Amino acid sequence: MASWRTPFVADVAMAADRQADHDGGHGLDARPLRVLLVASAGGHWIELTRLVDAFAGCDCQFVSTACGMTPPLGTRPVIVVADTARDAKATILGAIRGLWGAFRRFDPDLVVSTGAAPGALALYVARLFGARTIWIDSIANSERLSLSGSLVRPVADLTVTQWPEVAARHPRLRYLGQIL
Repeated sequence: MASWRTPFVADVAMAADRQADHDGGHGLDARPLRVLLVASAGGHWIELTRLVDAFAGCDCQFVSTACGMTPPLGTRPVIVVADTARDAKATILGAIRGLWGAFRRFDPDLVVSTGAAPGALALYVARLFGARTIWIDSIANSERLSLSGSLVRPVADLTVTQWPEVAARHPRLRYLGQIL
């Protein structure tokens, strides 16, 4: 696998470290930071996998919406949850049930998502479990924050866009660079 050591990955790693410090630290004597990384299959998954260097040394669990995905870091199999969208109300409950089970089994300290709807739901579930959260909006959203990104802003500890122009229009939105 190619190394994706970029300023963006380094900044995400520093953000994750700051979240760990805020939560009482995960120093040398403590267990590694437990990070749940959630993304829908496709482009969101590709962007998420390009961030794995930021979580080296962490205890990671990946969650996605497609069967047969290979975890880019660690040995745990990828947890599969139902895919859903804002106009597919019948599948939202299934996605929440799958995420709830993932949280109960893994008990993350930090949840990171690049989208889409299942990732947004994961940030809301994270709040119920007391986990810190990072939302990284897809690079495809060059004009404005995605709908999912807008919906998670109230609960995300850190919301990141990959476009400086989008960050300039939203005071709580950070620009750290681009993954790709």
